[in-house]
Amino acid sequence: MKKYLVIQTASIGDVILSTSVAEKLRASDSNCQIDYLIKKGNEGVFYGNMEINEIYIWDKKKDKYKNLLTIIFQIQNEKYDAVFNLQRFFSSGIVTLFSGAKKTYGFKKNPLSIFFSKAFKHEYKEGWHEIERNNQLIEHLTDTQAALPKLYPTKKDFAKMSAFKTKPYITITPASLWFTKQYPFEKWVEFLKATPPHLHVYFLGGPADTELCNQLIKESGFANSMNFAGKLTFVESAALMRDALMNFVNDSAAQHIASSVNAKLTTLYCSTVSSFGFGPLSDDAVIIKTQDELKCRPCGIHGHKTCPEGHFKCGLNIDTQRLLNRIQDAN
Repeated sequence: MKKYLVIQTASIGDVILSTSVAEKLRASDSNCQIDYLIKKGNEGVFYGNMEINEIYIWDKKKDKYKNLLTIIFQIQNEKYDAVFNLQRFFSSGIVTLFSGAKKTYGFKKNPLSIFFSKAFKHEYKEGWHEIERNNQLIEHLTDTQAALPKLYPTKKDFAKMSAFKTKPYITITPASLWFTKQYPFEKWVEFLKATPPHLHVYFLGGPADTELCNQLIKESGFANSMNFAGKLTFVESAALMRDALMNFVNDSAAQHIASSVNAKLTTLYCSTVSSFGFGPLSDDAVIIKTQDELKCRPCGIHGHKTCPEGHFKCGLNIDTQRLLNRIQDAN
């Protein structure tokens, strides 16, 4: 039995996209053992996924390097056939270097990539998605066709969410870690005030997004609203999104949660662009962006805390009717 370790200690969206690698490895060899190294807080991605054997959880907030050393010793004991390091930072390079694995694969951007068995370019090529960049590391074992990322809501998760699916509904995940990647508050309000009143609107997000969702509900006055921010696991959110009439999200982890269950999806791109390779992957997925030609867009890969130009036209100039059209088309 081949034993593989996948390293992805970045954000939740990156971890969800990394499941593409596990899906592809499993499809190629149903008897292989697949383990993961992730940071604490992202383990919920793998709830219900019986295909993953072991998850090493790195607590970065307390005794960061002591915890990492303990994990390295555990990894060494497993004697992996291969380590696939999807992360491009020094710490993940250390783990890869001292893993004791027979083969190690990663990206050239990792400071320690010179010591890997093979390292690949992490490029932002037109039409190339992150799952395809990651697939480079395993294509010698599989092929060049990347698998889609996947979450595994259980029957229990779907049962819990079923009570909220008795009437037509949409979901909105309004927040982002970056101001310039987040659809403006007043634009969400404008959209909600024009949303057909017979629909139910479920707000999703993390605990930090609770107040934003409450303010949107209050400001818009949309009666059939429910705030689930901070109340659902990743897989419960996926279970709710799967059967929504439409899911509205920013360029954030929420689009990857929706994509993981092939949910209908509308992603609002403000300061970033899909050509970076992190766009939605659902069959019914549409990207909505400003139709204005802005020389300042994109202003960065990850976004900014404020608009560098001071006008935020990339968000404010998106036509609300285009969002409403997505609801109409889904009916």
